[in-house]
Amino acid sequence: MSCELKVKDRAGVINPIFTCQPAGAQYASIGVKDCIGIVHGGQGCVMFVRLLISQHLKESFEIASSSVHEDGAVFGALDRVETAVDVLLMRYPHVRVVPIITTCSTEVIGDDVDGVVRKLNEGLLKEKFPGREVHLIPIHTPSFVGSMVTGYDLTVREFVKYFAQKTVPNGKINLLTGWANPGDVTALKHLLAEMQVDATVLFEIEDFDSPLMPSGNTVSHGGTTIEDLTGTANAIGTLALNRYEGAKAARYLEETFHIPTIIGPSPIGIRNTDTLLQNLQQLTGKPIPASLVRQRGIALDALTDLVHMFLADKKVAIYGNPDLVIGLAEFCLDLEMKPVLLLLGDDNAGYENDPRITSLQQNVQHKMEIITNADLWELEDRITNQHLELDLILGHSKGRFTAIDNKIPMVRVGFPTYDRAGLYRHPVVGYAGAIWLAEQMANALFTDMEYKKNKEWLLNVW
Repeated sequence: MSCELKVKDRAGVINPIFTCQPAGAQYASIGVKDCIGIVHGGQGCVMFVRLLISQHLKESFEIASSSVHEDGAVFGALDRVETAVDVLLMRYPHVRVVPIITTCSTEVIGDDVDGVVRKLNEGLLKEKFPGREVHLIPIHTPSFVGSMVTGYDLTVREFVKYFAQKTVPNGKINLLTGWANPGDVTALKHLLAEMQVDATVLFEIEDFDSPLMPSGNTVSHGGTTIEDLTGTANAIGTLALNRYEGAKAARYLEETFHIPTIIGPSPIGIRNTDTLLQNLQQLTGKPIPASLVRQRGIALDALTDLVHMFLADKKVAIYGNPDLVIGLAEFCLDLEMKPVLLLLGDDNAGYENDPRITSLQQNVQHKMEIITNADLWELEDRITNQHLELDLILGHSKGRFTAIDNKIPMVRVGFPTYDRAGLYRHPVVGYAGAIWLAEQMANALFTDMEYKKNKEWLLNVW
């Protein structure tokens, strides 16, 4: 058998897995406190992305638009950036960080965003907002290259590059979570607390699980401060949990400030969570406590209850962000399942040299396809036209119609998920995430067995 890595063999996109780079830039920017991004482009470049994020997180937050119209799309629209910065700073006196995020239209026009930032720093900020701390950061994210994943990765690096400043060691670890949910951040902070590791968790959105208070509704904000970003240059080490979502910033800190750096693996499943704890131990010298050994044992017991009888040999298709997809595939293999189709939604050249993909190619004992630059038609086509047999689909809500139409059970995981309640609260990382994922998969299979009246008698063995 073989594990084949190949590029989608047709032009065009039918039902994309990802959206564009500015979406990733916006998701990164909402993780920073006292920050409101200005997306320099048409209003839809904010409206539709903001809707997508709000559907996923079910929270209200703030992102601005320069709202470029037809004349700006022809003659240039830098005046819209100047107006947007002025209005934003007047309306929100607490804002200190303003990333200016470009889009396809303004990159094609050739708007000099770096130049207008220099002009605003020397003019508007000194004249109208003297003494106020404001950081304008140009973020170049043209939509015609890359994806929301590369946009996120690039933006995280630009924030760190802008703020990181070497002073004195702070004894902390930089932890770059990648494209995480609030529940993931909570689970990661729990692991750090159990190991007594002092860490700066960067671009974190734990507080996007916001309360409704007697004083009124809460507008959600990220938890990473300017001081956190400045201090990244003074850490004892950097741990980026994902290869494609934060590694650029980690490598920048390593190359510029000589900070020991470990990238990955994404802590999905038991073995990858074990590696995370070992990496923390390596960077800090802190021992892995008995409390986490016990939590690991609870997770192993939960998985043992399910693997042999219900999960083993089940054929799975997985799509979404690459670090998530590969981590889920590794976890499924550990559960004796058979991931047969992995769909990665962009054409990142790094996939060929990804050691995790190389390991899959060398060790998988069944036929597996890994398709890059993929869309969701690749999934639909293989099921309906190539007769791919699947027991389960793992992916975000955009692929639900394929699952529904073909009567294949599906577990929603990744971004965006909006047709199931509260998934952003549940981690997919750590030992708690391993339990949640395995039980979600098992319950999806149980429901399918009952619905199709297929071996539902197995459920009576307990």
